Order: sequence, then C-alpha cells, then structure tokens
Amino acid sequence: MADENRSKWQWPKPNLNRRIITRHFRKAETATIRHAHKFIVKRWSNVREVQTRVIIWIIVMAFLILSTGLQLMWFQRGYLTTAPTKDGTYAEAVLGKVNTLNPLFASTSSEQSAGYLMFSSLLRYDKTGHLNNDLATNIKVDSTGTIYTVTIRPDVRWQDGVSLTAKDVAFTVGLIKNPSVRSTISGWSNISVKVTDDQTVQFTLPAIYAAFEHALTFPIVPEHILGKVSAGNIRENSFSQNPIGSGAFKYEFSQDVAAGSNHKIIYLVRNDQYYGGTAKLAQLQLNTYNTTDEIVRALLSNEVNAAADLSPIDVKQINSQQYTISIEPVQSGVYAIINTKSPLLSDISLRQALRLATNTEVIRGSLPVGTKSLDLPFTSNQLTGDAPNSPQFNLATAKDILNSNGWTVGGNNIRQKNGQPLKISVVTIKDSEFESVLDDLSKQWLAAGISVETQIVNPNDTSSNVVQNILQPRNFDVLLYRLNIGADPDVYAYWASSQATSQGLNFSNYSNIISDDALTSARVRVDPALRNAKYITFAKQWLADVPAIGLYQSTAQYVYRRNVYAVDNSSVLVSAIDRYNNVLDWSAGSRTVYKTP
Repeated sequence: MADENRSKWQWPKPNLNRRIITRHFRKAETATIRHAHKFIVKRWSNVREVQTRVIIWIIVMAFLILSTGLQLMWFQRGYLTTAPTKDGTYAEAVLGKVNTLNPLFASTSSEQSAGYLMFSSLLRYDKTGHLNNDLATNIKVDSTGTIYTVTIRPDVRWQDGVSLTAKDVAFTVGLIKNPSVRSTISGWSNISVKVTDDQTVQFTLPAIYAAFEHALTFPIVPEHILGKVSAGNIRENSFSQNPIGSGAFKYEFSQDVAAGSNHKIIYLVRNDQYYGGTAKLAQLQLNTYNTTDEIVRALLSNEVNAAADLSPIDVKQINSQQYTISIEPVQSGVYAIINTKSPLLSDISLRQALRLATNTEVIRGSLPVGTKSLDLPFTSNQLTGDAPNSPQFNLATAKDILNSNGWTVGGNNIRQKNGQPLKISVVTIKDSEFESVLDDLSKQWLAAGISVETQIVNPNDTSSNVVQNILQPRNFDVLLYRLNIGADPDVYAYWASSQATSQGLNFSNYSNIISDDALTSARVRVDPALRNAKYITFAKQWLADVPAIGLYQSTAQYVYRRNVYAVDNSSVLVSAIDRYNNVLDWSAGSRTVYKTP
C-alpha cells in the first residue's frame, strides 16, 4: 500500500527538449535588444541635453549639505566646550632619591614634593606669591612684636581619622629643635612654643624678627603616631616609609621600578576628607629619577604626564607640539660667588674687574626668553625706591683696572704679575644649566686675560662630598651657585659676617661693618619702609665690595602633556614646589560637555 502511494504522488519528469529551450533563449535575446535600443540608444541624446542641469543640481545639493554641516558645527560651538575630566591619574617626574617620606627630613625635590602633597602647614604661599592661611585661621602679634598667637582650623583630621590639634604643631616644633632628630629644617633653636588650647598655639621669639611668619610654612607631623618614638629613632621609624598626613593626597604604596636603580614610583590617592576641598585627580604618582636626562627620556617615551626639575637646557629637547612648556621666575638667583679670603680675590679691584668683564646679557641669551637680570643680592621687585644699579659690562675698563694693578698680558694672552699668571679656580655643581653658564663665563674672563680653571662636582657622588670638600672649607676662588632668597628679602644668612663659618652659608666669607649693621637692623624693623631703607643701604655696600656677581634670576621649568590641566601659568612662584598651590584643580584628560547658561 505504501508503494502504491509513493508511485501515485511522484513528480513528473521535466521535458528537456533542446530545440524548445533554444527557441525561448532567442526570444528573450530579441526582446532585450529591442528594449535596450528603444529606452537607451534612442534616448542617449536626451541625456546629453540634461547633463548641464543635472550637474547644476548636484552642485546645489552639495552646497546645501555642506552649509548644513557647517551650520551644525557652528551651533555646536555655541553649546559645547572642552572640560577637564575628573578622577584621572596624573604621573609627574621629579628629581632625586626618596629615602624618607617624613617631611622633617626631606632633602631632595622628590621628598619635598611628596611632603607638600601629603602634609599641611600653618601657612602656605598662594598664587600671588604671598603668605596665606593653610591650617591657620588667624595670627596675632603682641605689642612687643615677639609673641605670635596662631589659631588653627577645628575641622582638620589626620588621614587615619584622628583630629589634628595645636599639640601636633608644638610636637613638630619640638622635633625640629631637637638635635637628636637631625631634621633638615633649621632656625628654631631659640624659639619657644606653648599650647593654649586645642586650636591655639603660641610662639615666643627672643627678639623681633620681621620675617618670622615665613617660617610657619613647615610641615606638621602627628604626635599620636610619633609621640612615643625616641628622638634618635624618628628618621628610621616605619612612619618614614608609610606616612600619615593631613594634606590633599594620602600615601598608598611605593614601587621600585628596577632593582638597583633610583627609579621609584610613589602612589598617592585623593584624600576625600581634606579640609581644603576635594581634588579632581583620583591618583597622583611621583615618578622619581636620579638625573634630568632620565626625566627627559621618560617624557619622550610617555612614561609620565609631566615633569619638574628640568633645566632650561633640558627643555630644549622637548617637543612643544606634544607638551606645554611653562617657564616661570622663582625667588632665587644664580651668582658667581667670590671667595673674598682667596689670596688673589681678596683684592677688591680684581673683583671689580671680574664684574666689569662679565656680560650677563650674553649669559641670559643662552637661557629661556624672559630670564630676568639679577644685579643685586635680591630678586626683582623685592626693593622699592632708590635701589642702586650695578656697573654694566665694560671690557675696556676691566682691562684698564688690571693694567693699573700690574697685571700685564703675557704669553697665550694670559695676564701675569711678578712672574705669576692670573689664574682663578671656578667650581660649580654638575648641572646642564650651570655647565653652560660656566662655559660662557670662562670665555668672557679669558677675553680679559684671566685664566680660568673649572671644576664640576657631582653632588650625587659620595666620594666627592661637595659639602665637606668644597663648601665648608671654601675650597674655590669663585663658586657658581644658586641662592634661594625666598619671598622675604632677609638675606642675612648669605652675607652677614657671623655666617662666614664652616656651618654657615656665607660662602664668600664676606665681612663689612656697614653691611652687618644694615642686615641686622632690617630683621628687627617691622615697618616695610624702614626695612626697605636698610636693605638699600646694604645693597649699595654689597655692590661696592663685590663679594659676588649677580648673573640672573632663576626660573622653574615645568613640562606637561597638552591633554592635562596642571600648573597655573599666572601664579607667582616663590620656589618650584609652589607649583602645587592649585593642585586641587589639576586633572588628566579632557571631555566634551554642554555649556551651562
């Protein structure tokens, strides 16, 4: 039965007659040719007639589409803008080893940067370069001018949740004063501190010191963590590697990038409980390097977003299309410091000849555009009124002075007297900027017939021991060096005769009764006009005695990628570390957002 059903419903076999198929193909071919001739060949002339109109219509439509697109872009500009992204990661390259994260021992730029970001101070410098409140809310000075009462904020907490009080401030000062601690912060030995209540601390000075408030920028450390640690063990305590601060960022962890290298990354995260506000960045990484060459390579290889501590020579290697290069003056200066106790340079006329033979304009020409001149022991704008002017470059007069003192030109155009050549030793620190300046200086003095013996010392080389072998014994005729002047014009430490000791900073061994009196008097004058008058008196005597030759005002170079928002170029920097004065506004990356009306 199944077989019968299958045979009943079988499909009929197709008829594949060849002649029939051929006839159908011929009919289809004939119809196709007839339609092509009718609708294409006969009407081809019509296409040529309308092609001009078609082209015009195409141009009109293209113009309408283009104008519509341009109009859309124009309107978008009106309601869209680029804004910094939040919660990004910012990686900054900084110079120097990180042996400690306790800010009381910070000595390198890397350590100082970490300390600024993680710890608070009573006062800090703002965008204008002036002191402003940080932890402090009020400062009162008594009628004697020697007692400062400081009130601090009540809402500050350490990053472990414990309240920061006046006791922490007094505890920190005690550590700084204690010689067993060996803090890098100095100048507090004669100042006493007393806690009045949790929010009030009182400082008593032995005498009036007009610049005292500038000393209140020291970092505060926690008593509840370090209070039970012996003074001699503070540096080695675990706090130095795992600190608890009260600043805008808090420590997360550190990473040694390569064994045996100084390349380390300090990972900081945003402190959401920071009393000053919440940072836009979620993370800030400090990538530490031992040399500026390593920092330049890190920028070129995109290891970091930004870099500090570069010299004017270093930034010339940076691609300005990829990075923004910020060059701002700071309150420090580069000087050719003359050892006035040197057998040759104890002669004031010879020092005067050196100054006249120095063309500082040429030296500044190899530095960033806008590098300021520095003729005085102060930076620009620190003195007002009748400030003196330094004698300008005059090679002919310099030669006349040397000739009149018996220094005649001998063989190789080097001057000599009594058979002894006029030869001086110039020492500087290994630094691409200083090395370039030293080269210019040597050529200029050689043109006056003075032979220059140069020595470049590496402060990172422990065998050279720059402090013990060069600075303390004043083992040089001339020292090419940077002096950090600061926001206040108190330069007592550099030029007072009492500081011309192995432990002092008067590297020129300068001593003058008039200068000493002016510097000492200025420190106890609170009235700005009286202080200014004293410093003008000192500046005039300093120029007459020539214990140093001012070469130029220092600059801070900061490089950052164009897709990040960092330093405020309108800020006045006291030192390079003050680039962080707007760190709460820093961000990494950008995004397109709608404008708010």
